[in-house]
Amino acid sequence: MTSTGNIRPMNDKKYKHSVAVLISDGLGTFEFGIAVEVFGLTRPEFNFPWYKFMVVSTQAKAVNASGGVSIAANYSIEALSVCDTIIIPSWHSYSDKKDALLIQKLREAAERGVRFLSICSGVFLLAQAGLLDGKKATTHWKHLPKFRRAHPQIELDENALYIDQGNVICSAGSAAGIDACLHLVRKDFGSQIANQVARRLVAHPHRDGGQTQFIPNPVAKLERNAISNSIDWALANLSEQITIKEMAMQAHMSDRSFHRRFRDTTGVSPLHWLQQARIAKSKELLETTNYKMEHIAELSGYLTHETFRVAFKKRVGVSPSAYRARFRSD
Repeated sequence: MTSTGNIRPMNDKKYKHSVAVLISDGLGTFEFGIAVEVFGLTRPEFNFPWYKFMVVSTQAKAVNASGGVSIAANYSIEALSVCDTIIIPSWHSYSDKKDALLIQKLREAAERGVRFLSICSGVFLLAQAGLLDGKKATTHWKHLPKFRRAHPQIELDENALYIDQGNVICSAGSAAGIDACLHLVRKDFGSQIANQVARRLVAHPHRDGGQTQFIPNPVAKLERNAISNSIDWALANLSEQITIKEMAMQAHMSDRSFHRRFRDTTGVSPLHWLQQARIAKSKELLETTNYKMEHIAELSGYLTHETFRVAFKKRVGVSPSAYRARFRSD
């Protein structure tokens, strides 16, 4: 049975933020499990308020999920009126039927600044509610033709793992939802905490949303190890002015072969990966040290503070000093 009782307001110090996960018949159990693992578990390793987790359903009965299981929600649709983030782990991408009350609740939530995160087919509900008008979207590659036909006015990014547009985050199929959820934790608590959550998941701590959804061709084990050796070397020498040619030498490959195999293995170019690694290093230093900006720029491989500041703001959206002020660990 669902309820609206015991919904704590945001001034309750036990919780930092409330997350509502919306479920319905046809729910994807894996996508739902991602939301539970990231936001719904107790976190004894943290000594600060975590998320309040609410499972919300528009139905009075338990919903039928994939795999032959049923899941009962502990909150009704009214909980959407008090939460801070709404996650849609999957939705009826095969149906054009609209639930007027649900659409109304979602639009009201958007008006008061609630964040939305969709995983896989969850993007269809966001589109039905008009929450993607004027925005970009992504979804699992198998849903792209259906989504394009149903919502031709919405711009699709067919390759992105996830897209962050402030109060709306769309992610692609299944495992990309892990990346999007960890990205949200990173926004709320910083990279150090997000990395701890990722370790508990035994997941990669951070994948850029711009990476491709899948690797089209398999990569031989020997070549994959060679790329890994190059990556390990680069991470150990980020403060140096690393060239892609040097990375190729560490993999014992020609420049051309290295570029091709690196992209096949990681989904991005060596230069894109290197820039991403430098930003990740600088984030860690901003959060965990009192180093001056000039020193952080140097340790992250930037020649000048100004070069670092411009690159950081371009990729992160805020200046290094603003990022430190928000995410600095005590």
